[in-house]
Amino acid sequence: MRKPRWWAESALIAVVYAAYSGGRLLARGGEAQAVEHGLAILRLERLLGIDAEHPLNRLFTDVPALGIPADFAYASLHYLVTPAVLVWLFRRRPAHYRAARTWLMLSTLLGLVGFTLLPTCPPRLLDPAYGFTDTMAHFSAYGWWGGEASAPRGLGGFTNQYAAMPSLHVGWALWCGVMLWRYGRTPVTRALGVAYPLVTTVVVMGTANHYLLDAVAGAAVMGAGLLLTPPVLRLARRLRGTAEAPPVVSGGCETFTGERIPGQRSVPTSADDTSKAAR
Repeated sequence: MRKPRWWAESALIAVVYAAYSGGRLLARGGEAQAVEHGLAILRLERLLGIDAEHPLNRLFTDVPALGIPADFAYASLHYLVTPAVLVWLFRRRPAHYRAARTWLMLSTLLGLVGFTLLPTCPPRLLDPAYGFTDTMAHFSAYGWWGGEASAPRGLGGFTNQYAAMPSLHVGWALWCGVMLWRYGRTPVTRALGVAYPLVTTVVVMGTANHYLLDAVAGAAVMGAGLLLTPPVLRLARRLRGTAEAPPVVSGGCETFTGERIPGQRSVPTSADDTSKAAR
């Protein structure tokens, strides 16, 4: 299989990310609908006894030593770690890069479908009566973000704050974790592969940016992307094979042992074959 070219991969990733960012911004649901979905998730979690967001959010709000680093992690790590793992795979594990990249991209696009069909108000934007504190607004003096998600101050209008279901922070972190665990060669790398998605899940809930079920949905989206990756790669190979069919050398051109350039050979006729057989 031909090795991926870095410039083609960079262009492809840029196009997919631009489509994801633009689509995420355009997939805006009404505020009332988003709040309704958020409250429905919260009610379901309480019914199941898995509403872990409240205690984590209180802990992160009351302990700045936890809340401030968590805000920095939420605002930046998915933009840094995910590309770093992609570059690492491209350079160190090229045989596995194409499948890993396809998995990530398919899952990201599936997440965009979720944002479109299920706009969801994150816990931090619910009425204060529900007991959540937006830690990024609470500790905004310590970072570059303002009171609107993780966007830099003044750019909150360029984000879709109702794109909470599924959590691609968790989905991308899970992808990174699987890559580090599967292809890392040291215990430290594998330990990071386990810790990163777990820490990310705690961070997105503690900062009141996601519900636990958002994180579960993020993992489910990655699972769906993983299942779709093999057929998509097979289709891509067939299309590439059709478009890049190797030329057939004909007209008597053959390469013999020790030769680098095919040469024109005379093709014996049936009469020649008969005379050689007689001799």
